[in-house]
Formats: sequence, structure tokens, C-alpha cells
Amino acid sequence: MSSRNVNHVKIQVLRDIQKVINCLVNIEDATGEYLMTLADGRVIDTKGWNDWEWTHGIGLYGLWRLYEITGDKKALNICVDWFDARFEIGTSKNVNTMSPLLTAAHVHQAKLANYLVHLESWAEWVMYEMPRTEEGGLQHITYLDAHPQQLWDDTLMMSVLPLAKIGLVLGRKAYVEEAKRQFILHAQYLRDIQSGLWFHGWTFAGRHHFGRVRWARGNCWITVAIPDFLELLEPPPDDGLRLFLISALVAQIDALVACQDQESGLWHTVLDDPTSYLEASATAGFAYGILKALRLRLIPKETRYVDAGKKAIQGVINNISDAGELLNVSFGTPVFNDAESYKNIPLTPMPYGQSLALLALTEYFRTLL
Repeated sequence: MSSRNVNHVKIQVLRDIQKVINCLVNIEDATGEYLMTLADGRVIDTKGWNDWEWTHGIGLYGLWRLYEITGDKKALNICVDWFDARFEIGTSKNVNTMSPLLTAAHVHQAKLANYLVHLESWAEWVMYEMPRTEEGGLQHITYLDAHPQQLWDDTLMMSVLPLAKIGLVLGRKAYVEEAKRQFILHAQYLRDIQSGLWFHGWTFAGRHHFGRVRWARGNCWITVAIPDFLELLEPPPDDGLRLFLISALVAQIDALVACQDQESGLWHTVLDDPTSYLEASATAGFAYGILKALRLRLIPKETRYVDAGKKAIQGVINNISDAGELLNVSFGTPVFNDAESYKNIPLTPMPYGQSLALLALTEYFRTLL
């Protein structure tokens, strides 16, 4: 084969993807600094691969997307092995532990495994037992805190997308309709209509946005979730919810284009605060969402959008170490009452950083290469 017929960029991206996966499944918390000790004595490893938390759910989703697009059997086998080990043990249900069920629903639909009993159990819990806020919002309950009356950006990615997918796979219309309502409700209370960005959290207890912080990774869950949700539902072009979510997405992406760091291609962890550090996991999420929005024609193929996506991808690639770690990833972050607290969150390689990089590189491979 002539070297002129070889796409060296594609080859390098596939190599980067494999490095990222290898690091994803081999990350270890050597010091115990990132272990989560619960009141009942359980210890949750939020950093290593062999536990059950949102960090792993996002990792699984990145692996599934790679398999879906490239047919990578190794990525699929990692997912199935994880479910075989975890479903046997089980875990307590909350917003974040729901996240692996998105990938489980995809695997089940493809008839690569039978997860019916698990899909039903988790979706029924979200529908009828999960704590709610005023107006019926999914309360952001986690291992450590019930967060009463709180709505967070993260919930749309961690619980609402899985609920919608399970509803579609099992033919449960009520699940899908509830997912639609949650997108509307979260947009109503978390969108900053002045900037187009999203606040990290809202509480009905006092009715405020805490520190009114436009946090990068919280925003990236929106940039990821809206295109993925619309791809799942496949609504007709004139569908009202589709048009509403597209308008919210366009407003957000316009704001993101305006505040992207032009030199690095990254975004600051507090999006509108250039004194906050540049953060790579959110950047990977933005890259994925922007490129996917271009592919799905949710945003026009304008130079400013294409350039923002390409710069973000290059920023992600520049932050992948020789060992495959995505560098400059902020640790798990609660809703704070001031921007300074977000700026003090430590940086450490995490499974969701690996997975967001995997999602971004896979979408780049599919859309632009």
C-alpha cells in the first residue's frame, strides 16, 4: 500500500484511544486519597476501575461508543466483564450509581447480554422511589448526601439519559416521557438565560443557584447529554422539545466558543473566570458535544464551531500523557457557594477524564477524519 493512502492522523488517534483505555482500566488510588468511606463502613473506590460509581458509568459509556463506532471487541469485553462482576455484587441506588445502566441498556438492546431484570429494577426505582424536589425534579441524591431539594446539571447525564434509553429498549413510554420532563425542568432552573451557560446547581430550599457558578464540567454534561438525548429519541424536525433543546444547546455552545482559551484549546474550570485553572475533562466533553452537534446538524457547520471543536480536540490530545492519562482533570466536585472553592478542587487522573477523552476522540474519528 502506498504511504500516500495511509491516514496517519487516523492511525495516531486510534493509538491515543488505546492508550486512554489502557489507563482507564488500570488507574489506581495508590495512597487511598480518593477512597470514599460511607457511614455504614463501605469504602467506594472512585478512582480505580473495580467499583460502582458515576466515574465508572461514564467510563463504560465511552467504551460502548468506541465499540459501536469501530467494532472494537476489546472495549465491549471490558464492559461485559465489568457488568458480570458488579451486577453479581450489587450496590445502593442513587443518581450517580444509575449511570452504568445507560451502557447496560445499549448492550442489552444489541443482544450481547441479558440485563432485563437490572434495567427494570433501576428504572422503576428512578420512576417511583428516587427522592424528588418540588415540581417533581430528580433530587441529586448521592452516596454521601441526599441533597434535598437540589437539582444538578450532572443528573441529566447520570440518571435521565439511562432512564430514557431503558424506556426505549423496553418499550416503556412512561420512562421516556419522564425523561423529557426532567430535561425541561432542569433547563428551566439551571440555565443562565443571560450568558447561555448553565449554573451547576439549584435548590428549592431558599430558591437560589448557590454561588451562581458556571462550572465547566457541569456544563459539559449538558453539551454531551442534549445531542445524545435527541439522538436516542429521533424526534421529527418540528418537534417542540427538540427545538427547545436545540436552542438551549446553541446558546450554550455560542457562549463556550466565546470563552475558550485560544492558545490551549481548553476551557477554565469556572468558565467565565480566566483566573481559574484550565481543565481537560470538561474540554473533552465540550469537544464531543460540539462535534456531535455538528454531525447531527443541531448546529450549522460554521467555521467558528468547527474550529472550536478542532482546538478542543487538540487540547485534549496535548494533555494525554505517554502513559495514556488525561492530565489536568479536576476531582469530583460538589455544588459550592463560591467560585473559589471550585478553583481549589485538586487535579488528578480519573476514569471520567479518561472516558470523556475517549468519547471526544471517538467522535473526532467519526466526524472529521
